[in-house]
Amino acid sequence: MPSPETQKLLLVASAACEDKKAEDIRILALDPAESGLTDYFLICNGTNERQNVAISDEVELRLKREFGTLPNSVEGRRQADWILLDYVDFIVHIFSPEKRAFYGLERLRKSATSISPSDLNEELKATVKAARAKPVAKKAPAKSAKKAVAKKKTGTPRKAAGKTRT
Repeated sequence: MPSPETQKLLLVASAACEDKKAEDIRILALDPAESGLTDYFLICNGTNERQNVAISDEVELRLKREFGTLPNSVEGRRQADWILLDYVDFIVHIFSPEKRAFYGLERLRKSATSISPSDLNEELKATVKAARAKPVAKKAPAKSAKKAVAKKKTGTPRKAAGKTRT
């Protein structure tokens, strides 16, 4: 189950793509049984290589500024046909329209569910609401081993080994 923090990061990355006029933004929630690699794919495309670089720069900038996180790795920035930003829990794929049609990640990941950013936002709100609704049961503090040992030491004095009192 992805953490709420991962979902927040993904929403900010999606908003960054949208602000730089990325086209056809999709979030794929990957099936955990099939993909031990990551939880989500964020897929979008720009109209040209310069726009792809601008989109990737904006995603990096926002996630660094708002969450202090950088991608684990970045690939394809030089060619800019397919830029990949790996944030471990999710991966951002920024394609040129031709490369996106050619590779078809949506087709390759048939078991993945497509989620819109608004659906993800609603899911995040529900998760936060459920977490806040759970009553936190306070446990009585258990006696620690140190306190028990300290009590034994303050009890009756012991005789020194091998010495007798007169």
